[in-house]
Amino acid sequence: MKDGPRPTLRILFLTHYFPPEGNAPAARVHEMAKRWVRAGHEVTVITGVPNHPAGRVYDGYRNRPFQREVVDGIRVLRVWTFVAANRGVWRRGLNFASFMLTASLAGLCVRRHDVLVATSPQLLCGLAGAIVSALRSTPFVLEIRDIWPESITTVGAADKTLILRLLERIERLVYSRAHRIVTVGEGYKEQLLRRGVPAERIGIVTNGVDKELFGSMPTESSVRQRYHLDDRFVCAYVGTIGMAAGLEVVLRTASLLREKSRTDMVFLLVGDGATRDGLEESAREQGLDSVVFTGRVDRGLVPGILATVDACLVHLRRQALFESVLPSKIFEAAAMGKPIILGVKGHAADLVTMAQCGICIEPDDPDGLARAAVNLADDSALRRRLGEAGRRYVSVHFDRDRLSHQYLEILQSVAAGARPAS
Repeated sequence: MKDGPRPTLRILFLTHYFPPEGNAPAARVHEMAKRWVRAGHEVTVITGVPNHPAGRVYDGYRNRPFQREVVDGIRVLRVWTFVAANRGVWRRGLNFASFMLTASLAGLCVRRHDVLVATSPQLLCGLAGAIVSALRSTPFVLEIRDIWPESITTVGAADKTLILRLLERIERLVYSRAHRIVTVGEGYKEQLLRRGVPAERIGIVTNGVDKELFGSMPTESSVRQRYHLDDRFVCAYVGTIGMAAGLEVVLRTASLLREKSRTDMVFLLVGDGATRDGLEESAREQGLDSVVFTGRVDRGLVPGILATVDACLVHLRRQALFESVLPSKIFEAAAMGKPIILGVKGHAADLVTMAQCGICIEPDDPDGLARAAVNLADDSALRRRLGEAGRRYVSVHFDRDRLSHQYLEILQSVAAGARPAS
């Protein structure tokens, strides 16, 4: 006898970031949730007013206690937060803590759901999930995209202080309260195992690509005109321009290429973040007109930009923690058929090597970045071969439709049979 259809789920999702914010956490939640809605489930997202990364509330929004909207069938409840730019410790800490408090309150006010998901970054969002889960007796799934607080000490955002020791205690508490932990790669699972999380409580749902947004499309000449790229070879970094990205290497590389009279090459840095202003000022002082900054762009414009450039840079600072990371930039660039220059060691390098979709370099190595960029600029056949291999690979292994179904099965199993964690 065949099993009947799965019951419709009511899913509550707590996330610090959500569209129109365009970073990877916001995109992941949105793209998963809209697919669950299409499958007949009810999804409510509790988030803050959109302001990332500059700490300025987006046009059309106000930082009010509660405001509701519907996005692609997803019920969105936005709560008040202390708005702060994605830089510094104290103001950003207040931003995180305020969201924990208001999201917890909102989670207690909405009707009870079958399963609750809270996603990191940031860790206090996970704590809000643990609070709501305990008080509402709702099965709790914790999503880990960053290992906090280690990730903020790794990029030098904070020292080993009393506050960080408190965060480590919160980290252990949240892990223990989650009925299941979903993470985005094998490297993160290894980190969780080292922290004593039992393997049977860990699931992996990687980042992936939304083929509705990212796929083969014609070059948009308007992009080259807007940023004065002309007919030069363009290597683009698309994402948050923050401390973890280590994009100082781009300026040093641009200086090396200028010395070699490679005026036919340009780096396009697409996005905003804590280090963008400093990098832009430094590039201006050095006269590096081969480094172009776009500022924040709407996520809907990113596919057109990727279609227009010749290669994509994915880079993180040289830190052991980042060897666990699989940046979502890899999947989007590959889906668009763009060769990748990867300055990330560990699992990301293994993926790019297996997919044969890019050139791996050492992080923080301007000479290596210059050599890789020149190789791609001078060899169109190489660009085409790497781009086509990447598109094939992510289409098979990292399709968001398949990944959302995999995630949904985890939520259904937790909702159906999870017991409170120890």
